[in-house]
Amino acid sequence: MDRQGVAVWDRFVRSFHWVLVLLVASAFLLPDWRIPHEAAGYAVLALVLARLVWGVVGSRHARFADFLASPATVLDYLRGLAAGRPRRYLGHNPAGGVMVLALLALLLIVAGSGWLSETDRFFGVEWVSGLHAVAANLLLALIVVHVLGVLVASLLHRENLISAMITGRKSVAEDAIAGEADAGEAEMHSAP
Repeated sequence: MDRQGVAVWDRFVRSFHWVLVLLVASAFLLPDWRIPHEAAGYAVLALVLARLVWGVVGSRHARFADFLASPATVLDYLRGLAAGRPRRYLGHNPAGGVMVLALLALLLIVAGSGWLSETDRFFGVEWVSGLHAVAANLLLALIVVHVLGVLVASLLHRENLISAMITGRKSVAEDAIAGEADAGEAEMHSAP
């Protein structure tokens, strides 16, 4: 294995991820402090919108086209995961790609409904407040699933995905790096 690894997640993706973690945590920990809660929500909304743009124009593994897979591919990946032999991907795996979209969608719903609940038109409207609460709770549940997925993938592939999201680099076999560069293929097929 190459100790240096190969660059996978760019600085924007990594910064987005960790700033988002801090903002979401602060929004949940400070729900009764209106100004910090709202400020975190607006910052989350701005970050998610920037991530959507970066998902189109950003670096290779940041682009949605790199990690969004067909439902059949996602199911195939999940079958391999259940068997303890999931295929390894250099960027996000198919389940991770679905999780990215689900988290981004929920973040937009939570932040958007929070913003709506403060407008003159929707202030105090029950369905808006209800949507905000339900989406926030669903977001928490998906965050738990996301963290568990990262831990399981880290164990099965014997790699530290948390470290990779800090450094932006993943260790891979030399031939996998060459194949990645030559074939332009994000997927790596290696045994766990």
